[in-house]
Amino acid sequence: MKLIPLALASALVVGGTVALAQSDVPAAVKARQGQMQIQALSIGILAGMARGNIEYDAELAAGAAHNLKSSTEMNLAIMWPEGTSSDEVMSSRALPVIWEDWAGFEAEWASFTVAVDAMEAAAPQGLEALQGAIGGVGRGCGSCHENWQLSNN
Repeated sequence: MKLIPLALASALVVGGTVALAQSDVPAAVKARQGQMQIQALSIGILAGMARGNIEYDAELAAGAAHNLKSSTEMNLAIMWPEGTSSDEVMSSRALPVIWEDWAGFEAEWASFTVAVDAMEAAAPQGLEALQGAIGGVGRGCGSCHENWQLSNN
């Protein structure tokens, strides 16, 4: 009879440890999903201006470009730890190939960052400058999503 409380306590400790370990993975997924939402908001503002759907505003453009740039400066290893692919975490859209070809993923991210750097410089310089930079950002997004993200289909 005395073993039952001990077994229950052990199960709670082990179960709590497993639950705690599992909560680390969703936190990374949630963080990078937040990162993508910041990027989507920022790119939405910039693309809206480039298309003429939002009136060009140098200050707003600079702020959106700055936020976009800031989002690319986060440590990838922290945001994209192993064990958080779409095969392992239901809410993840990150394909397992990211961790199979980490160097390729980092190179793709670096290429996107170059386009974002150009956008940050161009955004406050006027509508034409912003329009000239938006294509590189869009291509960077599209390429990454094609190669590294689970399809919506």
